[in-house]
Amino acid sequence: MKSRSLKQVRLATLAFPPLGAFWLWTSREIRLRRKILGSFGITFYSVLYAGLLIFLFLRSGLLEYEFRGGYIPRLTLHKTVPDYTALEANRQQQKKTIPSSPATGVQASAYWNGFRGPRRDGVYDEMPIKTAWPDSGLEPVWKQPVGGGYASFAIADGRAFTIEQRRAQEVATAYDLQSGLELWTNSWDASFREQLGGDGPRATPAFDENRVYVLGALGELRCLNATNGQMLWRKNILTENGAPELTYGMAASPLVLGEKLIVTPGGPAGHSVVAYNKLDGTKIWSSLSDEASYSSPMVVNLAGREQLLIVTAERAVGLDVATGTLLWEFPWIVQAGNRNIAQPVVLATNSIFLSAGYGTGCAGIEVDYSSSNFQARELWRNKQLKNKFSSSVLWQGYVYGLDEDMLTCLDARTGHRQWKEGRYGYGQLLLASSDLIILTGDGELALVKAESARWQEIARFAALRGKTWNHPALGGGFLLVRNSYEMACYKLSYR
Repeated sequence: MKSRSLKQVRLATLAFPPLGAFWLWTSREIRLRRKILGSFGITFYSVLYAGLLIFLFLRSGLLEYEFRGGYIPRLTLHKTVPDYTALEANRQQQKKTIPSSPATGVQASAYWNGFRGPRRDGVYDEMPIKTAWPDSGLEPVWKQPVGGGYASFAIADGRAFTIEQRRAQEVATAYDLQSGLELWTNSWDASFREQLGGDGPRATPAFDENRVYVLGALGELRCLNATNGQMLWRKNILTENGAPELTYGMAASPLVLGEKLIVTPGGPAGHSVVAYNKLDGTKIWSSLSDEASYSSPMVVNLAGREQLLIVTAERAVGLDVATGTLLWEFPWIVQAGNRNIAQPVVLATNSIFLSAGYGTGCAGIEVDYSSSNFQARELWRNKQLKNKFSSSVLWQGYVYGLDEDMLTCLDARTGHRQWKEGRYGYGQLLLASSDLIILTGDGELALVKAESARWQEIARFAALRGKTWNHPALGGGFLLVRNSYEMACYKLSYR
């Protein structure tokens, strides 16, 4: 039948050539269509099959997913969550070990006394550090399980202080810096859970004169004896100030300033920023009615005056230290209905840097004092550096930070981008000995030269397992890193 049909087509072609040409063209078109449809079908069904397999693996628990900072969740065999069984077994084993003196072999200082260091600027200048790392990576002084959450460490007098989620409790903990041994805990019932950001407390403790100030994700504020963990006073800053819970939990670290302890509950009717007496918790003053953001209060000197620098839900403000009176304000709204996370960076004697993710970008702000008034104005603004979870650092006139997940260098005066290179996930960084120490979003430690001319990564190795959003801490020459699964200590001092 087929041969007869072909014979008829040939006869028709001889009789009427245009008909033959049309037949050849349509035949090729059909074959091409079949080829395209075949490729599309193979691709479509492959994607469909792969999606079905992923769905079945997720349902069966063989595969999991977690958000690591981007808009698309990451597939993983193991989510970065605490292994409570391993943690409890480790701490039981530690109880059989006689702890050495906490300050043994460690410089007994309180230099790194809280979030991002003594000035909250992420710059370490206590002593020079080793910047020649072996190709295989640094060997940890110790590594062990830890509870959940995103807090960093305060380091003082041979101890490291943090806050963790352990089952249904938030737990303030103190560790021996040299050995990692747990020295004491102070716990209370609280369990903050959030699907996108993750579970557990966020705020880094603050150390001052043998006292540790810890803040839980649901507003529990405690002053503890740094030697034994005994509670000296407590209160819930959300309840006391009528403030709402934040979507991602209370993340702003308390700030010790003279006799005051500054916190940012974000309460209405003048209870947004509060100064408590650090010794007994009595209220000294409260100010503003702004809702809170996730960034921590800082004390800075701008335009010749010491002041509190705070970013609230919709603006950056300068407050008088003694009274909380508003000195100046600058509108700062993060896009997509989000709130500021990154710390401001002081650029010069009268200018600061603000940055946020979610497509917001960054800006240079000038703060001047004239005619008995402070004024803030925009110097420049662009989207070249978008700090989402991390904060930037300043070195020799240039700002270094993560634009989403890529390391970027900006000219602090103009905002002009010098370079953008190297992917580090949604990690954190600090500056030490003119180098950047980056704890990547996947738990790697990287060392990068802080040079405006070009990007130069010196070393990189795996330090922790899994998603890592916690800030690194560096005190006495010891680098501490953690996430919600494990913690580790690396010695960077020459001594």
